Amino acid sequence: MDDSGDDVLGTIETQIALLMRLGEATRRATPVEPHRALDRAAYVILRHLAEAGPTNVSALAARLNLDGSTITRQVSAMQRDNLVTRGSDPADGRGTLVSPTDHGLHCVAVVRSARRDLYGHILADWNAADRATLASLMHRLNVSLSAHKPPARG
Repeated sequence: MDDSGDDVLGTIETQIALLMRLGEATRRATPVEPHRALDRAAYVILRHLAEAGPTNVSALAARLNLDGSTITRQVSAMQRDNLVTRGSDPADGRGTLVSPTDHGLHCVAVVRSARRDLYGHILADWNAADRATLASLMHRLNVSLSAHKPPARG
Protein backbone atom coordinates (compact mmCIF):
# COMPACT_ATOMS: atom_id res chain seq x y z
CA MET A 1 0.00 0.00 0.00
CA ASP A 2 1.30 3.47 -0.79
CA ASP A 3 1.85 6.21 1.76
CA SER A 4 -1.38 7.98 0.84
CA GLY A 5 -3.30 4.76 1.58
CA ASP A 6 -1.58 4.44 4.94
CA ASP A 7 -2.42 8.07 5.70
CA VAL A 8 -6.07 7.54 4.79
CA LEU A 9 -6.33 4.39 6.93
CA GLY A 10 -4.61 6.22 9.79
CA THR A 11 -7.11 9.05 9.50
CA ILE A 12 -10.00 6.58 9.44
CA GLU A 13 -8.67 4.82 12.54
CA THR A 14 -8.25 8.12 14.37
CA GLN A 15 -11.67 9.40 13.35
CA ILE A 16 -13.40 6.19 14.48
CA ALA A 17 -11.62 6.37 17.84
CA LEU A 18 -12.70 10.01 18.21
CA LEU A 19 -16.25 9.18 17.13
CA MET A 20 -16.51 6.53 19.83
CA ARG A 21 -15.06 8.81 22.51
CA LEU A 22 -17.11 11.85 21.51
CA GLY A 23 -20.27 9.80 21.13
CA GLU A 24 -19.92 8.44 24.64
CA ALA A 25 -18.98 11.87 26.04
CA THR A 26 -22.00 13.42 24.32
CA ARG A 27 -24.30 10.73 25.71
CA ARG A 28 -22.96 11.22 29.25
CA ALA A 29 -23.06 15.02 29.06
CA THR A 30 -26.56 15.29 27.62
CA PRO A 31 -28.77 16.24 30.55
CA VAL A 32 -31.99 15.15 28.88
CA GLU A 33 -33.59 12.23 30.74
CA PRO A 34 -34.85 10.38 27.65
CA HIS A 35 -31.26 9.69 26.63
CA ARG A 36 -30.81 7.72 29.83
CA ALA A 37 -34.09 5.78 29.72
CA LEU A 38 -32.21 2.71 28.47
CA ASP A 39 -28.64 1.53 28.69
CA ARG A 40 -26.77 0.95 25.41
CA ALA A 41 -27.29 -2.81 25.38
CA ALA A 42 -31.03 -2.57 26.01
CA TYR A 43 -31.40 0.13 23.36
CA VAL A 44 -29.63 -1.92 20.68
CA ILE A 45 -31.56 -5.09 21.53
CA LEU A 46 -34.89 -3.30 21.61
CA ARG A 47 -34.16 -1.50 18.32
CA HIS A 48 -33.52 -4.87 16.71
CA LEU A 49 -36.64 -6.46 18.23
CA ALA A 50 -38.77 -3.48 17.19
CA GLU A 51 -37.63 -3.95 13.58
CA ALA A 52 -37.37 -7.74 13.36
CA GLY A 53 -40.06 -8.86 15.79
CA PRO A 54 -39.68 -11.72 18.26
CA THR A 55 -36.25 -13.30 17.91
CA ASN A 56 -34.57 -16.28 19.51
CA VAL A 57 -31.54 -15.65 21.68
CA SER A 58 -29.05 -17.31 19.33
CA ALA A 59 -30.26 -15.28 16.32
CA LEU A 60 -30.14 -12.12 18.42
CA ALA A 61 -26.58 -12.92 19.52
CA ALA A 62 -25.53 -13.60 15.92
CA ARG A 63 -27.15 -10.41 14.66
CA LEU A 64 -25.47 -8.29 17.32
CA ASN A 65 -22.14 -10.15 17.14
CA LEU A 66 -22.29 -11.07 20.81
CA ASP A 67 -21.87 -14.29 22.75
CA GLY A 68 -25.13 -16.08 23.59
CA SER A 69 -24.39 -15.92 27.31
CA THR A 70 -23.97 -12.14 27.06
CA ILE A 71 -27.34 -11.76 25.33
CA THR A 72 -28.95 -14.10 27.87
CA ARG A 73 -27.68 -11.93 30.76
CA GLN A 74 -28.81 -8.73 29.05
CA VAL A 75 -32.22 -10.18 28.20
CA SER A 76 -32.65 -11.38 31.81
CA ALA A 77 -31.97 -7.86 33.09
CA MET A 78 -34.32 -6.41 30.49
CA GLN A 79 -37.03 -8.90 31.49
CA ARG A 80 -36.68 -7.80 35.14
CA ASP A 81 -37.18 -4.20 33.95
CA ASN A 82 -40.31 -5.21 31.97
CA LEU A 83 -38.66 -4.29 28.66
CA VAL A 84 -38.94 -7.77 27.08
CA THR A 85 -40.72 -11.05 27.59
CA ARG A 86 -39.56 -14.55 26.81
CA GLY A 87 -41.74 -17.27 25.39
CA SER A 88 -41.33 -20.61 23.70
CA ASP A 89 -40.26 -20.67 20.08
CA PRO A 90 -42.93 -22.47 18.01
CA ALA A 91 -40.27 -23.36 15.42
CA ASP A 92 -38.03 -24.97 18.05
CA GLY A 93 -39.65 -26.23 21.24
CA ARG A 94 -36.33 -26.00 23.07
CA GLY A 95 -35.75 -22.40 22.04
CA THR A 96 -36.96 -19.15 23.48
CA LEU A 97 -38.26 -16.12 21.64
CA VAL A 98 -37.54 -12.68 23.03
CA SER A 99 -40.24 -10.07 22.39
CA PRO A 100 -40.38 -6.40 23.33
CA THR A 101 -43.08 -5.36 25.77
CA ASP A 102 -45.21 -2.28 25.15
CA HIS A 103 -43.13 -0.58 27.86
CA GLY A 104 -39.91 -1.60 26.07
CA LEU A 105 -41.19 -0.29 22.73
CA HIS A 106 -42.23 2.97 24.39
CA CYS A 107 -38.79 3.38 26.01
CA VAL A 108 -36.92 2.71 22.76
CA ALA A 109 -39.18 5.19 20.91
CA VAL A 110 -38.47 7.87 23.53
CA VAL A 111 -34.70 7.34 23.36
CA ARG A 112 -34.71 7.15 19.57
CA SER A 113 -36.64 10.42 19.31
CA ALA A 114 -34.31 12.16 21.76
CA ARG A 115 -31.26 10.93 19.83
CA ARG A 116 -32.72 12.01 16.50
CA ASP A 117 -33.36 15.46 17.97
CA LEU A 118 -29.80 15.60 19.35
CA TYR A 119 -28.19 14.61 16.04
CA GLY A 120 -30.56 16.94 14.19
CA HIS A 121 -29.19 19.75 16.35
CA ILE A 122 -25.56 18.64 15.95
CA LEU A 123 -25.92 18.35 12.16
CA ALA A 124 -28.15 21.41 11.72
CA ASP A 125 -25.60 23.20 9.54
CA TRP A 126 -25.11 20.17 7.25
CA ASN A 127 -27.07 20.13 4.01
CA ALA A 128 -29.41 17.24 3.18
CA ALA A 129 -26.99 15.69 0.68
CA ASP A 130 -24.15 15.62 3.23
CA ARG A 131 -26.45 14.07 5.84
CA ALA A 132 -27.55 11.42 3.34
CA THR A 133 -23.94 10.69 2.38
CA LEU A 134 -22.95 10.33 6.04
CA ALA A 135 -25.90 8.00 6.70
CA SER A 136 -25.04 5.86 3.68
CA LEU A 137 -21.34 5.62 4.49
CA MET A 138 -21.96 4.88 8.18
CA HIS A 139 -24.37 2.11 7.19
CA ARG A 140 -21.77 0.71 4.80
CA LEU A 141 -19.09 0.87 7.51
CA ASN A 142 -21.34 -0.94 10.00
CA VAL A 143 -22.10 -3.66 7.44
CA SER A 144 -18.37 -4.12 6.87
CA LEU A 145 -17.65 -4.15 10.61
CA SER A 146 -20.43 -6.67 11.19
CA ALA A 147 -19.12 -8.94 8.43
CA HIS A 148 -15.52 -8.80 9.69
CA LYS A 149 -14.43 -12.04 11.24
CA PRO A 150 -11.10 -11.70 13.04
CA PRO A 151 -8.56 -14.43 12.38
CA ALA A 152 -8.53 -17.27 14.88
CA ARG A 153 -5.95 -16.94 17.61
CA GLY A 154 -3.34 -19.61 17.29
